[in-house]
Amino acid sequence: MTPAAIPSQIRAPEGQITAGVDVGSSAVKIVVLLTTTDGGTEVLELLTERIRRRELRKVVNDGYQAALRAARVSADEVCYVASTGEGELVDFRRGHFYGMTTHARGAIFLMPEVRAVLDVGALHARAMRIDERSRVLSYRMTGQCASGSGQFLENVARYLGIALDDVGPLSCRASNPQVISSICAVLAETDVINMVSRGIATPDILKGIHLSMAGRYTKLLRAIDVRGPVAITGGLSADTGLAQALQEKSLEDGLHVEIRTHPNSIYAGALGAALWGAYRHRMLADHGEAPA
Repeated sequence: MTPAAIPSQIRAPEGQITAGVDVGSSAVKIVVLLTTTDGGTEVLELLTERIRRRELRKVVNDGYQAALRAARVSADEVCYVASTGEGELVDFRRGHFYGMTTHARGAIFLMPEVRAVLDVGALHARAMRIDERSRVLSYRMTGQCASGSGQFLENVARYLGIALDDVGPLSCRASNPQVISSICAVLAETDVINMVSRGIATPDILKGIHLSMAGRYTKLLRAIDVRGPVAITGGLSADTGLAQALQEKSLEDGLHVEIRTHPNSIYAGALGAALWGAYRHRMLADHGEAPA
């Protein structure tokens, strides 16, 4: 199934256009990418569609068409659509790439110096050691029921009555963080409720949660024998409080690595999919094959 083409072509860039669609648990991220004839790469559009109990295939299709409109290209100009995450929901994909592969490639594209990636999503986190070509050398993941996930932090923000975007800045203002020790999300949420009843300040609660999450993440990083700068990608990559806590915790635990983020880190998976899609399209063209 292919989304309806935009009736009028507004731009005709030279090169090949690919798209990456990253279907996560709470949002769909879409990237439209142009690889120019001289080998350059231009990001034409970045788009996020929150799922919010909507029918997921409709979210994917509507989001893709919105991204094409914003990029000012038509669907038939896109030579390759690559999915990642829950890719079976992208009916119009031509290929699918595993999430670790796409996040590694996207991270290297955004931050070429990094040699490890910490992808923090709604349900789990995974740490990957990579090389300069974005090849995954080793990895470790958290369990889905752990309290170190994006969904857990979103639930806490909702209970505290604050916007998710405010969690990071508030955490950075903490003066006496209250660390949560439970790895069970249900028990950890109970701890938060108890803290609120005791009058603990919201910044101290949030910083404690971030430090608790960071403690789990540093164990993952140590397990992969991390070397060089670490990029945070995924849904929580824009959380400044988490990045700060992870930097503090890594130094405390003797890892001494630099934690890096990028304004577009949330799109790393979709970016990687689009980049790998461009590569696969070129390989197929070199062998005289049409993309399947």
